[in-house]
Amino acid sequence: MKKYLEIGKAVSPHGVRGEIKLECWSDSPNAICRVKTVYYNEDAGDGVKVESARPHKSFLLLKLAGIDDMDTANAMRGKVLFADRDEIIKDKNSYFLADLLGLTVVDADSGKSYGVLDDIIKTGANDVYSVKDENGKQRLVPAIKDVVISTNINEGVMKIRPLAGLFDED
Repeated sequence: MKKYLEIGKAVSPHGVRGEIKLECWSDSPNAICRVKTVYYNEDAGDGVKVESARPHKSFLLLKLAGIDDMDTANAMRGKVLFADRDEIIKDKNSYFLADLLGLTVVDADSGKSYGVLDDIIKTGANDVYSVKDENGKQRLVPAIKDVVISTNINEGVMKIRPLAGLFDED
């Protein structure tokens, strides 16, 4: 598992004092509010101290050390920020998206393998998992309770009960 996870992308400055509006890549911006240090890449390197973090609609407003005006905050536009997974608040029954990628997706009843979860698509209502089989064929699986039966990160397996017709042969 990766130690440093993408938490979002800087989309614009917020105000004139150096706050950054972060497109939050979490179900809830609150999960990231306690992060004390952010990094500019997944190799960590030198971190930047988070002076403040607060939710704002579906975004997170960050004030980082050394970014004290609108122009400097604007220069952050488009940068992806990372955080140590241990600093991110996570519910017991939730997962980091990065940990879901690469899971083998199997039928909960028969054990048949459908392929590997290779992408997660954010829609309005629920996420959609892209599952690619060994022939490269992609199927889209809604990430809802009725379909996703169990997820075991340690074993690398997600068990699903697909909707009728989803995996039927053409």
